[in-house]
Amino acid sequence: MSAQSGTPTAETEYGIFLPIGSGGWIVSETAPHPEASYEYNRKAAVLAESYGLDFIMSMGKWRGYGGTTAHWEHTLESITMMSGLAEATERVKVWATIHTNLFNPAIAAKMYTTMQEISGGRAGMNIVVGSYADEFRQMGMWREDLAHADRYRYTEEWTSLLKRLWTEPSVTHDGEYFQLDDCRSLPHPSPMPTLISAGRSDTGLNFQARHCDGSFLTAETLTGLRDASRDVKERAEKQGRSIRTYSMLTVVMDETDEKAEERRLRYGRGADIEALVNMKRSWGLPLDKALSLTSERPEDEAFQAPFATGSPETVAGRIREIVESAELDGLMLIFPDYHADLAAFGEAVMPLLRPGGATGVSAE
Repeated sequence: MSAQSGTPTAETEYGIFLPIGSGGWIVSETAPHPEASYEYNRKAAVLAESYGLDFIMSMGKWRGYGGTTAHWEHTLESITMMSGLAEATERVKVWATIHTNLFNPAIAAKMYTTMQEISGGRAGMNIVVGSYADEFRQMGMWREDLAHADRYRYTEEWTSLLKRLWTEPSVTHDGEYFQLDDCRSLPHPSPMPTLISAGRSDTGLNFQARHCDGSFLTAETLTGLRDASRDVKERAEKQGRSIRTYSMLTVVMDETDEKAEERRLRYGRGADIEALVNMKRSWGLPLDKALSLTSERPEDEAFQAPFATGSPETVAGRIREIVESAELDGLMLIFPDYHADLAAFGEAVMPLLRPGGATGVSAE
């Protein structure tokens, strides 16, 4: 089966979702608690590159969720951190997140052009249509008058201007949300940064198909993930474009399947219920619904992404199964401890995924 259909090959990309927020991606009192520090993230990025992974990515987050773990109360800023990591690495793609409601497209164009120069052509922009209102209300940057569809229309205009600023000598524009008058953004990035986005709404998938090089997808089942991957690729094909699809996976690994499952349950049993409820409320859920969802399986709720547990052989097999069954082009991996666990994964699992030592697609 070809790489296009998702079988793990040298073209399957593996990367890490960096812990730019304190506590990382497991909301638990009993899990490792990665620091939201540049040094911690720098070491994780260098480790990922040294073991042959293909990209590093960080979220944008402006407000934490409290609880007993103060989850994500400390965060770094994505674009500036990833620019530093571009200097600290040589090969991995460097993908930073931007919220379109916080940055004028002319400012964003210049920032990512700079990152592209620092990285030598490895920069990527994860475009996020701001949706967690409390993050932006605290700074007076949330527009109550914009519904979900309006925010995507805003982001469509924003992204179209971004691309024009990256390719045209001057941009004049009088639109619904932006006005540019002989706006210049030189030099132009070469090549243009990779554009990535996430979201499963019809509007979001159409946006990805029109503008993005990569789509991050989620689903309840592998069949659902496969259907989502096929869907966005078909939408892009109708636009005369191609798009790569990715998903996320938390890896909890140990010497044996039994030890790994014991470790996962230990982390899950320490779920920080208060922080998890606050997180769900930030999605717009009422308190009673947030409490109900969190109480059903708190040992699973502590994990913010699907997880694979087991020995190195089991984890490698599960990754192959996910990529092949869901017809993905890559996986972004999450680790409880980004230093010890990533090193163990690099030593024991990457040789199983890439027996010939090949790395993923090039950054060019």
